[in-house]
Amino acid sequence: MTDILLIKTSSMGDVLHNLPVASDIAKRFPHAQIDWVVEESFAAMPALHPAVRNVIPVAMRRWRKSWWASRHEIRAICKSLGKTDYDHVIDTQGLLKSAIITRCLSHSRAGYDWHSAREPLASLFYDHTYSVARDLHAVERNRILAGFALGYEPSSTADYGIRPPGLELDWLDFGKPYIVLLHATSRDDKLWNEKNWVMLGHELALDGFQLILPWGNAKEHQRSQRLAASIPNATCPPTLNLTEAAALLGKARAAIGVDTGLSHLAAAFNIPTIGIYTATEPGLTGLYAGQTAVNLGGIHKPPSVDIVLATCHRLLGDA
Repeated sequence: MTDILLIKTSSMGDVLHNLPVASDIAKRFPHAQIDWVVEESFAAMPALHPAVRNVIPVAMRRWRKSWWASRHEIRAICKSLGKTDYDHVIDTQGLLKSAIITRCLSHSRAGYDWHSAREPLASLFYDHTYSVARDLHAVERNRILAGFALGYEPSSTADYGIRPPGLELDWLDFGKPYIVLLHATSRDDKLWNEKNWVMLGHELALDGFQLILPWGNAKEHQRSQRLAASIPNATCPPTLNLTEAAALLGKARAAIGVDTGLSHLAAAFNIPTIGIYTATEPGLTGLYAGQTAVNLGGIHKPPSVDIVLATCHRLLGDA
């Protein structure tokens, strides 16, 4: 039996982009035991993968506010990691914060080399380093690195390997077709104009769909309420944790979202998904799910409502 530890802590999109690594390993080594170190707020994501044995949450975002105050918690996590004699430790994050975690382990630490890591100094923490082109999508980079570290060549198709949790949401009738509109994101420059959402929502409502508008904080809640009030057959749901959001997305007919982690989660479930980009280019970190996911727009190039609607109709027709 082979014990393998994957380190991919954040962000949510990065964590989701690492799921195909677990699928590749499970396919190549059916008896391998895979553990995963992840930021505590995203622990629900690798837990969805049936090949992941243990999810080990860390709190780098919280710890860095006061390393000294967090020292006992950090020491306890490091001691816990050291109790398992992992055959392979693979850091696909390539940052100093993730590379430091590898120092809790005694050997077989693998990661990107100096020229491949997002933070080159991270490469100094590994026992084995590998060159992986930086102009590839994040999913491909993760899979190639793990393949180098474990001695196999990834297949041509990425498999996220997750299924939505079997969770009922008492405020939603899963029997009626619905589309999730993911309007919220961490940066204002990544938002799509509210008028666009309203126009799009009206057209989709005419097609007979319910429109669900999730939110994550007070400001997003207000926006969700405004949009729901302006769009026929639209719902501003109650607050959702990640498991509930996964249940919502997994049974949707489609998802349309800005550059946010939930858009990547929808794509990982292989439902028709459209990514709307306004402040970033999607080439290296955009949605990645074969023919079911489409990225639209780019830096200062938000897509029009007509293009988004036409793309949605095409994806639904293909599905």
